[in-house]
Amino acid sequence: MTSYDVKDLNLAEQGRKRMDWAEQEMPVLRLIKERFARERPLAGVKVSACLHVTTETGNLMRALSAAGADVVLCASNPLSTQDDVAAALVQFEEIPVYAIKGESNEVYYQHIKAALDHDPQITMDDGADLVSGILKDRPDLITRMIGSTEETTTGVIRLKAMAAEGALPFPVISVNDSDTKHMFDNRYGTGQSTLDGLIRATNILLAGKTFVVAGYGWCSRGIAERARGLGANVIVTEIDPIKALEAAMDGFRVMPMEQAAPLADFIVTATGNKHVLDSNVFAVLKDGAVIANSGHFNVEINIPALERITVEKRQPRAFVDQYVLSDGRRVNLLGEGRLINLASAEGHPSAVMDMSFANQALASEYLLKNQGKLPVGVHALPRELDREIAALKLRAMGIHIDTLTAEQTAYLNSWQEGT
Repeated sequence: MTSYDVKDLNLAEQGRKRMDWAEQEMPVLRLIKERFARERPLAGVKVSACLHVTTETGNLMRALSAAGADVVLCASNPLSTQDDVAAALVQFEEIPVYAIKGESNEVYYQHIKAALDHDPQITMDDGADLVSGILKDRPDLITRMIGSTEETTTGVIRLKAMAAEGALPFPVISVNDSDTKHMFDNRYGTGQSTLDGLIRATNILLAGKTFVVAGYGWCSRGIAERARGLGANVIVTEIDPIKALEAAMDGFRVMPMEQAAPLADFIVTATGNKHVLDSNVFAVLKDGAVIANSGHFNVEINIPALERITVEKRQPRAFVDQYVLSDGRRVNLLGEGRLINLASAEGHPSAVMDMSFANQALASEYLLKNQGKLPVGVHALPRELDREIAALKLRAMGIHIDTLTAEQTAYLNSWQEGT
């Protein structure tokens, strides 16, 4: 195999060891891979994946390869690649990978082009960049596409916008809508990995600090819960009255960002929207405030606006850019505004990605089995597949649950018996 672009193949052995370590915490995906190896449900199907290149993703690629798929992988974020994993997939799994940690935006889009040049029948996205690339640059691929899968909230937002405009030409499975994905990966995975990234980047004690979380979706609530668990005083900002009410009833202070920002030692965004932190926020931040993003794209923080009011820029630590403003205040931006849990840490723990990537694997199989039957649009995986993943996870954890008796099932299906 000659077509790939990774940092250094000499890192491959280290990457293989770390993928094997992660696989120990991924029993559901391991069981799916074993079935895939027996049944080969994706034999000969061309799959292009644009995902964070981590140990967990490496195990998903192994599962798809075991299913017989012809797989190519590129990174879904310039700073999220684990170079040893990329090398291991090329060296030991013979999967073409196009991903280098710290790659420029130009190289990033070259790598997406390489993934599309694979002429995929199924794409696997984390942020909808492959689907966007097909619509903008490779419409010739549309007729051969069986469909796509989408991993994250931001990508689902983009895909639903495409569908609303009539621009989406094939079915997409929103893995993010599965309960076994967003209720666990987004909350527990993002919560733990974001705090891990903040601590690795800054080594600042969170206990006693004022910690502002922008948004209260599944990712943000996980961040808020974990920050409170480490002793921070947490404030939530929201635009949705229902989510704001939920945050208040969960015990968090809730207020507008302009009121929260002057109090903040830390601000983390995870909304999927643009310019959540803008000039009005930068104007009121305290000296030394730390700002970071855990949303998919780096547009949540208006970095050009911050640079316009900066007189000096320093890098006191890896993954910390310190902007000195004209009045002497210092604003510390982490990870270039990109996903801090992957920029300075290792992303979600393997145990939660086990369920997320089980969804991805089963979604690709579901698309193929239902080729030509699914209408154009964004779809959730069937509920029974979601429940199957949850049942496998419980079994792997050694947890047993009750089952309904025949009498209870009949009662639930009847309207005639009451009080």
